[in-house]
Amino acid sequence: MINNRAYAIIPPPPLKFTLDEWHLNNRHRYRCSEAQQELADRLLTESQRVCELSTERAKGNKEETDHRLKEKLEDIEFRKKELLRIRKEVLLETDALLTYKERIMDALSSVRRNALVICEKCLMFREHRLGIDLVRDDVERELLKECEVIKGAENLLVRTLEQTQEQIRRLKATLYYMDHDLEDKENNLRIDKRNLSLKETSLNLSIYHGVSRLDASTIELNEWEMQTNENIVAASKEINSARPMRCYIDTIIKQAIDDLNEQKNATDGAFKRRIEETKEAKTKLELQHSEIMRQANEMTQNVTRIEKAIAEKECYLALSHTRLGNRCQRPGLELTRDLVETQLVKEVYELREVVSKLQATMFEAQASLRYLLKTQIQIEEDINIKTNTLKIDEVDCMTLRQSMDYHAY
Repeated sequence: MINNRAYAIIPPPPLKFTLDEWHLNNRHRYRCSEAQQELADRLLTESQRVCELSTERAKGNKEETDHRLKEKLEDIEFRKKELLRIRKEVLLETDALLTYKERIMDALSSVRRNALVICEKCLMFREHRLGIDLVRDDVERELLKECEVIKGAENLLVRTLEQTQEQIRRLKATLYYMDHDLEDKENNLRIDKRNLSLKETSLNLSIYHGVSRLDASTIELNEWEMQTNENIVAASKEINSARPMRCYIDTIIKQAIDDLNEQKNATDGAFKRRIEETKEAKTKLELQHSEIMRQANEMTQNVTRIEKAIAEKECYLALSHTRLGNRCQRPGLELTRDLVETQLVKEVYELREVVSKLQATMFEAQASLRYLLKTQIQIEEDINIKTNTLKIDEVDCMTLRQSMDYHAY
């Protein structure tokens, strides 16, 4: 039973310290407490100083950043104003060149659809002249020259139009780059104005914990400035190229219109001279026709008169022949060559000669009449030819040419 009992464990008695150890421990605790208090005081002072310095630095950095933002905004605003100013000039120059382009196109349309078509129609009309009037005259030469002048003016206006379109394209390209730059600057202004309005107490502030760099800018400041300067310089260059072009276009249009008007006046003058010449020839032919008709009538009457005279003389000749025939029936010695027979024989010979002369005269008169009638027909044909020519030149061509109007659009 004794073996089965649990033994009770009795702790050893506590260690006893000496009085010196007690005083020593108190002094150690006191010194440690004072050391910790001094350290805490120093930490409090240092913490307050660090907090004040960090606050001052943070405020200073924010003020410096705000100042830089304001400077940047002012810089952007200045460059934006410069871009807007030069953009306005580009727009004005583009609009002016578009107006000049319309002027060139109007002049070109007038030359293509009006002048050249009219000249070609006049040449085609004049191909319907008849007979001797189908001649290569001054009018035809001037019309052909006018066609060449019109084609030359057309080519000149086409080249000028192409140059104008190219200059407009370059201005619009410059405008595109400036608009793109302005859009970027507007976005930059919006972002930096938003940044300038933010404060440390603003809502929706966050600290970035990602691994990518926040300062992802790769464009240097001089590159940024150079881009805007290049846009402004390029726009100024295109404006300086466009302004002289407007003067050049004015000169080209005036030169083309002056050349066209000069040639038109020359062609119209040739037409007027040719019309007057044709009218004069037609008048002379009409006078000749009247004279020919008068002479033909007189020659017809003359032929009738000669025929009547021949008939009368043939009656006398028949009378003489009859008398001679009757006297050949005289009997015996009565058939003598007396004065009567001699006179009758003489009368017969003279009448034959007279009739022969009258017949020859009649043949000449009839030939002359035939020539006069032929000449009359030829003159009538010539008058009809001149009438047709006058209709073509004075009515068809000149009426059509009245619609030709050259002016500096």
